[in-house]
Amino acid sequence: MVDNVEEETNVTQQEQLEEEPKPVAKQKESPPQPQDPNTPTSMAAEAETLTLDSQPPQSQPEKVSVSFSIWPPTQRTRDAVLSRLIETLSAPSVLSKRYGAVPADEAAAVARRVEEEAFGVAAGLASTEDDGIEILQVYSKEISRRMLDAVKSRSAAAAPESAAEAAPSEDISSVETES
Repeated sequence: MVDNVEEETNVTQQEQLEEEPKPVAKQKESPPQPQDPNTPTSMAAEAETLTLDSQPPQSQPEKVSVSFSIWPPTQRTRDAVLSRLIETLSAPSVLSKRYGAVPADEAAAVARRVEEEAFGVAAGLASTEDDGIEILQVYSKEISRRMLDAVKSRSAAAAPESAAEAAPSEDISSVETES
C-alpha cells in the first residue's frame, strides 16, 4: 500500500510538471538602485510631481517659439568681414598675385566701401518673409563681385602708367625696324 501511495504521488507530480508551463529564461534585471535625493533625475521627478499637483490642468500646452535671425549680421560680424577684406586685399593672396597688392590704408578704404555697398544692396532686397539665408548669400556675392571689380579697376588704372612708360620704347623699336 505504501508503494501505491508513492506511485500515485509520483504520477501526480509528473502530471503537474506536464501541465505547468516551462519557465522561460529571464534576463537578469538589475536591482533597483537607491537614488541620491540630489541627483537631477530625482529632483526633476519631484519637481514634476509638485508642479502637476499644484497646477490646475491646462486645456492646451503652451507653444514655445524660438527664432533666430541670420540677417542682418551683427556689427561684430560686419567688422570681421571688413578685417578679412583688408587682409585679402593687402596681404599676399591669389588676388594680389594676379592684380597686385593694395597698400593697407587704401585697402581699408576699399574694403569699407565694398562692404557698405554690398550691405546696402542686400538690405534693399531683404523682406520679412525671408529666413535670411538668401539675403546673406546676396551679401556675400556682392562683396566678392565688388572686391574683384575694385582690384581689376586699380590694376587697369596702374596698367596705363606702365604702358606709357613702355610705349616710347615700343615706338622707337618700331621706327628702327621700318628704316
